[in-house]
Amino acid sequence: MRPEPVGTVLLAAGRGTRFGASPKLLSLLDGKPLVRHAAQAAVAADLGPVVAVLGHAGAEVRAALAGLPLTLVDNPDYAAGLSTSLRTGLGALPDDVGVAFVLLGDMPRVGPLLLARLAEAFRAAPVAPSAVVPVRDGQRGNPVLLNRRLLGPGLAALTGDRGAGPLLARRHDVLDLPVDEAGVLIDVDTPAALAGLS
Repeated sequence: MRPEPVGTVLLAAGRGTRFGASPKLLSLLDGKPLVRHAAQAAVAADLGPVVAVLGHAGAEVRAALAGLPLTLVDNPDYAAGLSTSLRTGLGALPDDVGVAFVLLGDMPRVGPLLLARLAEAFRAAPVAPSAVVPVRDGQRGNPVLLNRRLLGPGLAALTGDRGAGPLLARRHDVLDLPVDEAGVLIDVDTPAALAGLS
């Protein structure tokens, strides 16, 4: 029997203001737009439905994701902060998908095997945690796997430019999973950070 599906919300709506004038998620890494790396990892993991949330430079990001089997949704309120995109993406997942990754579009070094490992840790836990968070060198990273059944009301109430971090900080049922992958701590915020990955 196939395990319960695990959804993915790919956040690809932000302005990336620290990156400069050009849209960050469209910058090329290894010949592909930055956002396509994250999207392909989510699709390759084959865990469940993938929703990409678009906002800034939406038409261009949509084109960069062309041909991938995912659902594209527009967030007209993206300028109000990350929380609006998170709520938009979670709302676009089927109701029966009770667990979902939050995957950032500017984290190109997160691969499908890591996603599968986080999902397996959730499934193997004796009691379902509220979230599974990868930890590298003592630091919590991304992507985070969220239990929508336990966190639903809190996620729906998020505001501003914040994700689920403040919500998880108050809970004692978060599963921290030590990982070796450095990619969980690598997000591309500046052209120099992108150049460092090339």
